[in-house]
Amino acid sequence: MLFFWLTLTILVLQRTCELFFAARNARIIRSLGGYEVGAEHYRYLVTLHVLFITSLICEVQLSPAPFTLPSWWPMTFAVFLAAQVLRYWCMWSLGSRWNTRILILPDTPPVRRGPYRHLRHPNYLVVAIELVSLPISFGAYFTAFTFSLLNAWLLLRIRIPMEEKAVHRTED
Repeated sequence: MLFFWLTLTILVLQRTCELFFAARNARIIRSLGGYEVGAEHYRYLVTLHVLFITSLICEVQLSPAPFTLPSWWPMTFAVFLAAQVLRYWCMWSLGSRWNTRILILPDTPPVRRGPYRHLRHPNYLVVAIELVSLPISFGAYFTAFTFSLLNAWLLLRIRIPMEEKAVHRTED
């Protein structure tokens, strides 16, 4: 159980630091004439991630069986850690343009270095991997399934189309 709480503490600290980093980057982008697109759905993304962590805690804590790590936890946790490497590669590649919001910097082409050379939305892949691998590492299958579906719906139906439309509008 200590490993679970240590992992969750690190995850929450990581996400909190990322929010501060994103706020700093937003100030930089706005100072250069950038603007936000899709602010109205941002609260749903934040809610999804807060509920994900809450669901993970509840599912692990309220399990009727005594807590034990599944036998495959090293494999799924290694996938989770690999996703963290990809996350920081995305952040490093985007530099001050990395954000949790959709911020557009007019007359600036999309970044095409790092993982963005190979994938259009690698950071969304990271989130998808996290939402499956972390809960499965701790035997929280309901959380893995439910939040993977909710994330896929939110990204595929709202976030990615909105981001693509905004990016293509600036490329024209």
